[in-house]
Amino acid sequence: MNTNQIPVNSLHDQVARQIADKTESQIKNKNAVYIITVAGESGCGKTETGASLFRELRNRGIESLVINQDNYFVLPPALNDARRKSDPAWLGPHAEVRLDLLQLNINDALSGKNTISTPIIDYHANTVTELRISLEGIKVIIIEGTYVSLLRKVDSRIFITSDYNDTLPYRKKRNRGNEVNDPFVENILITEHKIIAGHRFLADFLISNDLKVTENL
Repeated sequence: MNTNQIPVNSLHDQVARQIADKTESQIKNKNAVYIITVAGESGCGKTETGASLFRELRNRGIESLVINQDNYFVLPPALNDARRKSDPAWLGPHAEVRLDLLQLNINDALSGKNTISTPIIDYHANTVTELRISLEGIKVIIIEGTYVSLLRKVDSRIFITSDYNDTLPYRKKRNRGNEVNDPFVENILITEHKIIAGHRFLADFLISNDLKVTENL
């Protein structure tokens, strides 16, 4: 992910600084790659949070890699949408998302491998390709996505608590694929909310709708 192209604001930067303050010593003291997940509902700011954290860590001399769960869907976007409409059971982390491959990437990184192979989905071209990524010099892997709280061997889990009602203004602005005007998409968001609402209890850090950070003790 090219984090330089992700628009962030000062509040995202404040969130990143607080999380970096809490994790920096753990990151530097760990002999293997440090794994951070950023989870939450569509439009809640996962991508912006990951990008801000990437930049904050770099400012502290810590190189990181950001991985987006959206690249791990089994099917490219158009085919995945069609499958969702034809098969209600297709929605969710254990059906439409290759969490097993994402977990394998984590395992490979933790075992000291120099590279990992990740899928890359082109939303507009509706294609999936493969990218080989070097882990040389990488101390932290930041993984952002709806269901990434379910991954194992994670050092710090972040959960953004904004739900699909809170994120409506951002989703209207983005309106990817005319999603806001599509009742089917809205029903998907309601179902996703039900699936991941309890994931907040897995988190080490909670980020509220107004971008305040609290430790989930």
